[in-house]
Amino acid sequence: MSYVRVVRFTDVDPEHIANRLKDIEGRDGPPEGVVSTGIQFLHDEDQATMVVLQFFDSAEDMAQSEAALDGMDPSDTPGTRASIDRCEKKMELHA
Repeated sequence: MSYVRVVRFTDVDPEHIANRLKDIEGRDGPPEGVVSTGIQFLHDEDQATMVVLQFFDSAEDMAQSEAALDGMDPSDTPGTRASIDRCEKKMELHA
């Protein structure tokens, strides 16, 4: 079973996010205090929004990582945080 923290951002500037993604690609892993197994960034340039999917092995890992993720400097995030959902993945299908 896996868990996904889904964070939605508004006011996403394409130039800012391009720079942030470049910085993230240069890292060896997640930020200190984050016990994540992966991350995905979904950008809707027309609406200036981004959804970030943060993957975890357990609900405990996700909860343990919350303080570090919530404490991120706003300049390190894609935009204005609009919502956070904490989900248990129930099913995944691929074609």
